[in-house]
Amino acid sequence: MAFVTGTALLAALVVGCSADSGTDGSAADSKPGEETVAAAAPGKYRTLPEPCRTVETSTLKDLLPGAAELTEEQQQKVYEGTASVTYDTDRRVGCSWKSEDPSSSHTLFIDFERVVSYDPAVSDDDRAREVYTKKETAAGLSSPSATPDAAKSAENAENAADKEKGAEKGAGKDAGKKQTSAASDDASDPTSHALSGPTPEDDSTDAATDPSTGGENTDDGTGTPDESLQPRVLDDLGDSAFLDDLLTRAGSTAQHRTVKVVFRTSNVIVTVEYADQPTVSTVVPDSKELQEKAQALARKLVEKFSE
Repeated sequence: MAFVTGTALLAALVVGCSADSGTDGSAADSKPGEETVAAAAPGKYRTLPEPCRTVETSTLKDLLPGAAELTEEQQQKVYEGTASVTYDTDRRVGCSWKSEDPSSSHTLFIDFERVVSYDPAVSDDDRAREVYTKKETAAGLSSPSATPDAAKSAENAENAADKEKGAEKGAGKDAGKKQTSAASDDASDPTSHALSGPTPEDDSTDAATDPSTGGENTDDGTGTPDESLQPRVLDDLGDSAFLDDLLTRAGSTAQHRTVKVVFRTSNVIVTVEYADQPTVSTVVPDSKELQEKAQALARKLVEKFSE
């Protein structure tokens, strides 16, 4: 009887020790107070299209009328376009075209920027929305969707951009610094890569607007303001979009008008710049025509990204 009791006692001790070990192990593995933060969803676009091949030749012929007077070989060179200098073609690319004829010169520039968030709590789309909002604000515009929270997010974009800069440092950094942006807001935007857009022939372009029009956009060049042609937010293009229109003096004579359409689709921001500079100083570039053509091209690009 004593033998049986001792065996039972030994078994009880073994079971007890095993139970205690399991409890201690569970306590060591658990980490009360710690929360697992799920990474934000990545953007829809992981790459960018080749910009110089994005615009169809038929569209280029319409936007660059001066090329029609050139030889077939010269036309082909014009329609090929010139790729912008960039050190990361997965993040930003661009292309420009230019044609001249006896009456005027036209330039076209497109820019694709794929925005990537380096904050796991912020999605690529949200980061792109911040970058776009900053561009819109720099143009003196504000969309109905620009809530106080969105404005605050845009304000914080500069801080996030500092993190991106650190991640993007590379051998191509010096090359990027040598390029200048076509748009003034891009030049002040710390998130922008260095890309070159169309510029007037005279680098000393006077920013003063034409005194005969007071800087107002007109539909017939008579100086009569047309409210429908003023810089504005566009509600039928991509996720968000706006249009800017600027008339300047190139040197002391020719007048230079640039129409810019910027839109966002998911985590990509697209910029279209279309400019006209007549050779006769008294001729004012047609704002309505430039705006219609720039918007038509922007719509085609939206379709390209939707394919």
